[in-house]
Amino acid sequence: MKVLVVEDDMDIQDLVVTLLTRDGHTVVAEAEGWDGLAAALAQAPDLVVLDWMMPGMSGVDVCRALRADARTKDVPVLMLTSKAQEADIDQAFTAGADDYMVKPFRGRELVSRVRALATR
Repeated sequence: MKVLVVEDDMDIQDLVVTLLTRDGHTVVAEAEGWDGLAAALAQAPDLVVLDWMMPGMSGVDVCRALRADARTKDVPVLMLTSKAQEADIDQAFTAGADDYMVKPFRGRELVSRVRALATR
């Protein structure tokens, strides 16, 4: 499965890429919202792991754009963010996120959630 990781914190990006690669996924990574959206539209990932707070375009805005485009409207999106307030979670799901994880996160849980989203 091809997973697109859009995360501006390089330590977290490297960790997520490593975890998902070890689990057998092909992983593409971008560090900014605009670049992540462009990659999603060009590369047709099977799933997107998306940070919220990034330079250029927020993860929530990327999620909305993915849902609005016929090419990516059905691609599962996992928001992985430090925003933990109930209103933030509601906003992410309203934007079209399929799942939501708060940083810091456990690696096994991330892999399990990616697997679950992949089988839907």
